[in-house]
Amino acid sequence: MRLGSCPSADPRVIVLIRSQFLFFQCFAAHPAGPVALTPPRDPLASFTLPNSPIVTDSLDNGLRILTERMTQVRSISIGVWLTRGSRHEAAERGGIAHFVEHMLFKGTATRSAEDIAQAIDSIGGQLDAFTAKEYASYYIKVLDEHLPLAVDVLSDIVLNPAFSPEDVEREKKVVVEEIKMVEDTPDDLVHELFTQGFWENHPLGRPILGTRETVESFDADLLQRYFVDAYTPRNLIVSAVGNLEHARVRELVEEKFGSLKSVGEPFGEQAPSVVPKILIRNKELEQSHVCLGASSYPQNHDDRYASYVLNTLLGGSMSSRLFQNVREKRGLAYAVFSGLSAYRDAGSFTIYAGCANEAVGEVIDLVVEELRTIKQAPVPSAELQRAKDHLKGSLMLSLENTASRMSHLARQEIYFDRQFGLDETLQGIERVTPTDVQRVAADLFRDGSLAATVLGKVNGLQVPRERLNLE
Repeated sequence: MRLGSCPSADPRVIVLIRSQFLFFQCFAAHPAGPVALTPPRDPLASFTLPNSPIVTDSLDNGLRILTERMTQVRSISIGVWLTRGSRHEAAERGGIAHFVEHMLFKGTATRSAEDIAQAIDSIGGQLDAFTAKEYASYYIKVLDEHLPLAVDVLSDIVLNPAFSPEDVEREKKVVVEEIKMVEDTPDDLVHELFTQGFWENHPLGRPILGTRETVESFDADLLQRYFVDAYTPRNLIVSAVGNLEHARVRELVEEKFGSLKSVGEPFGEQAPSVVPKILIRNKELEQSHVCLGASSYPQNHDDRYASYVLNTLLGGSMSSRLFQNVREKRGLAYAVFSGLSAYRDAGSFTIYAGCANEAVGEVIDLVVEELRTIKQAPVPSAELQRAKDHLKGSLMLSLENTASRMSHLARQEIYFDRQFGLDETLQGIERVTPTDVQRVAADLFRDGSLAATVLGKVNGLQVPRERLNLE
C-alpha cells in the first residue's frame, strides 16, 4: 500500500515525477468553466485524446458508478474509492483510515491474504491501494476478460474484511515501522513537520499514518466500528476505464454492492486556519532539508490554473527558476522543487530544497528573492508559454493509460459531482496571462505569509521573521 510519490536517485527525475503527480492530482478535479476561445498557438495545444464516452450512474442505495470506454486497449482499470480520508478522523484515532486500508488486504470471510494475492497474480493483474487526506482508493488493473474476477475480489476486500485480532496485532508492528521509516526519510519528514505546524490542531495537519500511540491503541472492535460507519454507499464510488461496456460493469457492481445499506452520519468538515511558523529541528544528518510555504487555493478556486502555471515557473520543472538558480547555476542543492496541495477548503504552496548544512541561509535567501521577483515583474511571454506547454504535456501524458484515467474520473466526481473534458482544462491553462501569474503571486506571497521548516544538523541556526519578508 502506498501513500504518495515515487523515489528517485536523480533530482531532475524527482522534479518531473512530483510536478506531474501534483499537476495530475489537481487537474483531475478542476472544471475550466465557459471561456471565450482563441485558436491554439502551438500544435500541442490542439492535440486532444479520443473523446471516449463517459457514463455516470448510481445504484438505488446511492453508490456511484463511473465508466469510460477505451476500445483501443485490452485492459480495464477498476477502483473502489472511499470519500473519507485522514482529515475525517478524530485526533485520538489518527491513522485509522490508513490502518483499515492495510487490514482490508489481510483477508476476508472467504479469502486469506494469500488467496487474494494468488487470485490477482494468476491473471497477471495489478492490485494496489492508498490513503490520502480526503479519500482512499482500492484498485485493480486486469485484461478485459478478467473483469468479473476483478469485481469479485475488489468487492470482497471492501465489503467483507475479517479484522482478525491476530492480524491486527501483527499489522500494528508493520505500520509502526512505516512511521519510523518516515522519521528516517528526511525529505519526507520535513514536509510532515511543515504540514503539522502549518495546519496545527487541524486534521489536515496530522499525518496520514497516525502516531505510534494512536496506532497501538487500535483493536479489532474499533476498526470494525470505523469500517461500518465509513464504508457506506454514499461514501463509495466505483470507477472503471478500459475496453468495457457500461451495462456489464453496472451489472457486476450491482450484484456485489446492491444490497449494501447506508448507516452512520455524514462527516462535517471545518476549514483550517494558518499561523505561519518558523520551525528548526536538529537531527544528525549529512544534509539539511528546507521547506518554505504559504497558503494556496482550494480545489475549486477561480485562479487555480494561474496557480499551477506559477508553480511550474517557480519549481515545477527542470527549467524552472528555482531549479536553475539554486542547483544549476550555484550548485547549492541536490534537489529543489515546488509543489501545490489542494483540498476542498484549503491549499498550500511549498518549496523544498536539500542542501549542505552551511548553505541553508543562502538557499532560504535565494528562494525568498525568487518569490519577491515573480511578484514584482511580469513573466516573459516565452517563459510563460514554456510553462503552459509543460503543464499541457504532463496532463495528456498522464491520461494515456487506463489507471490514470480511472483516477481522473473518480477525483472529478469526488470534488465536483461531474466530469470535465480535457479540452476545457487545456483551454484553462492556455488563457493564463502574465498579469494573472503576477496577481496570483502577489495574493499568495504576501508579506508575513511565509512559513519555514528546517531539518538537519543546524545547531545555532536562526531564521528571524524579517528574513522571510516578501516585500
